[in-house]
Amino acid sequence: MTQGQGHSAGVFWRWWAASAVSATGSAVTAIALPLTALIALNANAFEMGVISAAGSVAWLVIGLPAGVIVQRLPLREIQVITDLVRAVALISVPLTWWWGRLTLVHLVVVALVISFGTVLFDVASETFLPNVVERDQLESRNSIHSATLAVTQVSGPPMGGVAVQLLGAVPTLLVDAFSYLGSALLVRSLPAVATGKPESRPPVRAMIREGWRFVSRHPVMAPCTWSATALCVACGAQIALVPLHLVRTLHAPLGLVGVLLAVEGVGSLVGAAMTPRLTGRFGSARVLLVSGALCIVGAVLLPLGSGVTGYLSFAVGSALFNGGLVLLSIVTRTYRQVASPPELLSRVMATVRFVTWGAVTVGGLAFGALAGFYGSEVALLTSGVAVVAATLILAFSPVRGLRDLTDHPGRASDTRRDIAFDVPA
Repeated sequence: MTQGQGHSAGVFWRWWAASAVSATGSAVTAIALPLTALIALNANAFEMGVISAAGSVAWLVIGLPAGVIVQRLPLREIQVITDLVRAVALISVPLTWWWGRLTLVHLVVVALVISFGTVLFDVASETFLPNVVERDQLESRNSIHSATLAVTQVSGPPMGGVAVQLLGAVPTLLVDAFSYLGSALLVRSLPAVATGKPESRPPVRAMIREGWRFVSRHPVMAPCTWSATALCVACGAQIALVPLHLVRTLHAPLGLVGVLLAVEGVGSLVGAAMTPRLTGRFGSARVLLVSGALCIVGAVLLPLGSGVTGYLSFAVGSALFNGGLVLLSIVTRTYRQVASPPELLSRVMATVRFVTWGAVTVGGLAFGALAGFYGSEVALLTSGVAVVAATLILAFSPVRGLRDLTDHPGRASDTRRDIAFDVPA
């Protein structure tokens, strides 16, 4: 057993703890930041869409180069620095608010800084995990990670709703700032992973092109990516419009807003917990098709009704949509980690994130503008077209004829990278 294999379990749990701490704060911010725009600055539907887009636009700007950057720089140090930068950005919001100088532009800039930091952090984090976890454990580890994120989605919004009522929306953002600081300390304790960087440095454009070609021409990975992209258009619409829909259309009290937003975490938690069992019994490819059907039903139910009926419809729709979404996320992420050549992994992860999270930006802007003319109900319901498209992409791809994604004859080599560690002093 190598040193890396001997330490892999402990390293995973420290990596997991760092992610959990950061995700808990981020779940609080998911409600505090839009409520800051709504309450402190009286933002309208389009402005909410702009803030949502700012939170994901970095994937369009540096999503592709991020894979090259991560491949060339130490994985641990990238994560620590981006944690610290995001903490400073969030701390600036309550400071400027207390000084009476908070503006919508400031919130957009903060969302942008967090977005750019998150791009590099996420690519580095997802590249780090396959270096410390055995191939046959990746799906279970990804499931644990996704389940943890779901728990934070369940607990974070209610905590955020209560914190907003007690402290106000702006001071609540300090919670996330401290979570990033805690994450940085935990990541700093992780070993430095030797990623096998090539001695030569091809041009950045050539390296980006190589990663793009691998993803876009892969018989299984490509349709999975385009399907996820269509779903992310709908996600962008929900991120931008759900707080507005709950507060101004359904007139939900702030405390109830937190509870209703937490329901999506319940769906995600159930989906994450069930993924290994479902894929083991029915196959990962078949689970993908089922996840698409769940997302369709959820997207239709989410904006329907008013009053108590509207609350219940939103809760059921949100749980179904996010349960299906997390099924797709775990299955496709695990497949990318085992099917990508080691030297391409960071660029594959970055390429997929560039496309999918770029779609979140497009969805937030497009449906935010649509809501400005026709209301949040119409915009959210219309975004369901993207969810239907996501399912059709999978249904008319090679995925339809498979039991497991790895059954396709065109899959990449299953050879796993060597694991090596430099234990920090």
